[in-house]
Amino acid sequence: MSRVFPKLSKKITIAAKDGGPEADLNPALRTAIMNAKAQNMPKANIDAAIKRASGKDAAAFIETTYEGKGPHGVLVFVEAATDNTTRTVANVKSYFNKAGGGQVPNGSLEFMFSRKAVFEFAMPEAMELEEIELELIDAGLDEIEENDGTYYAYGEYTSFSDLAHKFEELEIEVSKAELRRIPNTPVEFSEEQLEDIEKMLDRMEEDEDVQAVYTNIA
Repeated sequence: MSRVFPKLSKKITIAAKDGGPEADLNPALRTAIMNAKAQNMPKANIDAAIKRASGKDAAAFIETTYEGKGPHGVLVFVEAATDNTTRTVANVKSYFNKAGGGQVPNGSLEFMFSRKAVFEFAMPEAMELEEIELELIDAGLDEIEENDGTYYAYGEYTSFSDLAHKFEELEIEVSKAELRRIPNTPVEFSEEQLEDIEKMLDRMEEDEDVQAVYTNIA
């Protein structure tokens, strides 16, 4: 939680700064709050993050991305929110270099990933999967997958707002919603290779400026 809560707080603050502090009028803020609640973030922390949006510190946050190759050729896409890009880019570069990889110019890996809107939810007792699919198709749904009783709805990233609104309209509780980068050509790595890769990913995810890390691991 000591690692997760600060990242969630930053996301809430940025959303409130960009679209206003009223969640009912700000879809991005509603999503950020929903994701924070799914991680059991206390209401006091959420309220404090929204309040910070009106302070001078919030204006300094910049959302940015970095791309690179890690050990064994793994492709890595990093999303960050920072008040000091010089610090953040130096840190991210060092994570790649120490793992035997390296940062590449932004845009180099863009075609290797598809940006998707992803919604995680539990199946309502009063509805059938086919019914939900029919309702969501017009909002931009591509497909729904199930894994261990949890359902994942996928759509193009441009359909995020429409899908989020449709879930609200259907009164389906979403436990997590995000814009995720999904590899177009996932690659299988051995257990030994994954150990090396995961060491680098752990260092990245511990960085307070890093919001999310995506790879082409299958």
